[in-house]
Amino acid sequence: MSALTQDLTLLVEGTQNPLVVFFGIVLSSFILEDAAAVLAALAVADGHAALPVALGSLFVGIALGDIGLFMLGRFAARHPWARRWVATDRARGMQDWLNTRLIGAVISVRFLPGARLPTYTACGFLGMSFIRFALAVIVATLIWTSLLFTFALGAGHVIMTQFGAWRWPIGIAVVAAFLGISQYIARRQARRFSGKDGQE
Repeated sequence: MSALTQDLTLLVEGTQNPLVVFFGIVLSSFILEDAAAVLAALAVADGHAALPVALGSLFVGIALGDIGLFMLGRFAARHPWARRWVATDRARGMQDWLNTRLIGAVISVRFLPGARLPTYTACGFLGMSFIRFALAVIVATLIWTSLLFTFALGAGHVIMTQFGAWRWPIGIAVVAAFLGISQYIARRQARRFSGKDGQE
C-alpha cells in the first residue's frame, strides 16, 4: 500500500503529461483500484492531472481489471481438472443462477468489498456470456468510479486547499483509512458467508 501510494504521488507531482498520468493511473488501478481512484482525485484537486484524463484512465483501468478476472476464470476452466468440476450439479446450479441474474450480480458485486474477485472469476469459469459480462462491467464501473471519484474529489479540494505542505501526507492517510475500512468490511462479509460470525 505505502509503496503504491508513494509511487503514484511522485508520478502526479512530477509530471502533467497526459499520457504518463493516464498509463500511470491505469497501471496502479490493476493493483489497488480504490487507492488509485482516490489518489487520482487528489491529483486533480491539486492541479497535477486534468479531470477527463484522470477519470478516463480510472474507467479504462478498472474495467480492464474486471475483464481480466473474467478471462482468468475462462482460462482456468480449460484445464481438465476444472472441466470435471464444472460438470457437477452444484456448478450447473450456479451457472443457471448466474445466467438469469448476470447483469444484476456483476453490478451489485462492484459495491461489495471482497466479492468482486471470486464472482467475476466465477463468471468466466462457468462460461457466462462475455458480451453480457462486459456490458455489465462497463455500467458498474461508470457508476462506482463516478461516485467514488466525486466523493474523493470533494474531499481532495478541501485537503489540497487547507493543509498546505501537509496536503499529500494527509491525502495518503485518508486513502489508507479508506482502504482499511474497505478491507475490514470485506473480512466481515467473508466471515459471515462462511458462517464463522455465528460461532464466535
